[in-house]
Amino acid sequence: MLRLIARRLLLAVGIVWVVATIVFLATQALPGDAARAILGKQAATDALQALQKQLGTDKPMLQQYFSWLGHLLHGNLGQSLANGVPVWDYILPLIKNSMTLMLISAVVSTIVAIVLGVWTAARRDTWLDHVVTIVTLVVAAVPEFVVGIALVWWFAVGAFHVFPAVFSSDPGEPVWRHPIELLLPCATLVVAVAPYLTRMLRATMLEALETEYVQHARLKGLPERTVLLRHALPNALGPVIQVLALQFAWLAGGVIIVEYLFAFPGIGSAVVAAVRARDIPVAQALAVFLALFYVIVNLLADILTLILNPRVRTAQ
Repeated sequence: MLRLIARRLLLAVGIVWVVATIVFLATQALPGDAARAILGKQAATDALQALQKQLGTDKPMLQQYFSWLGHLLHGNLGQSLANGVPVWDYILPLIKNSMTLMLISAVVSTIVAIVLGVWTAARRDTWLDHVVTIVTLVVAAVPEFVVGIALVWWFAVGAFHVFPAVFSSDPGEPVWRHPIELLLPCATLVVAVAPYLTRMLRATMLEALETEYVQHARLKGLPERTVLLRHALPNALGPVIQVLALQFAWLAGGVIIVEYLFAFPGIGSAVVAAVRARDIPVAQALAVFLALFYVIVNLLADILTLILNPRVRTAQ
């Protein structure tokens, strides 16, 4: 098991390095020049060249890459070109806000998926099972920005005026101090993630309920609730963990659209603003963070799958 984990770690490091390289090349391919974006189109040539030298953009691309990679390995993300503050100080509160939003959404989505998945699997082929299956299929096909717009229209500006349409808070203030304003963004992500998890868990629960050990537990006279929760559910969660990891990793990208829709002070709004202002250090730092987050989530899912499945753990 330790060898498998070591291999996963080495693979994760390689993936992060490849993604970081792609991020650097992609930001270099952005149209325009960072120095001109800062000074404006009417900037003098001398001032433009001086700022390019200060930013290091006058050097060859390969030299810029190794310099950037070395600073990244030492945790030096540079300074934001838009506001002049260190990138880490600028993005850390935004990362905390986005992680809060993603964590709440992931926990609620998992609970909803477990409840509905186990409930529908236990009532297979009933009219309630068919209704939940059809509803989750339809909702899973709807893009998250459509879900967000629908929730805003229904609960903020349309039928009911119970929640604010956008997030409004003082800069730097933690978002968890505004639970009412968190509801619509979290609900949007939950509606986008929970249906797929529900369908996946229902399918794995149905497979688990048909196994011999579950039938044996029933023949022993155990209560149906014990059979479902103690015998079937733990074995059904193994395949779902990988799906949950993919969905949680998807939240890191899908949250960008949702945050922009609700004016949420997180990495989503920061990515859009950095690309618009050609704030390359911020854009690079956020892109690398999203890639690192994706890799870590999948790595933890692999390790947890190995722990829960002895056959996979001991396979050669």
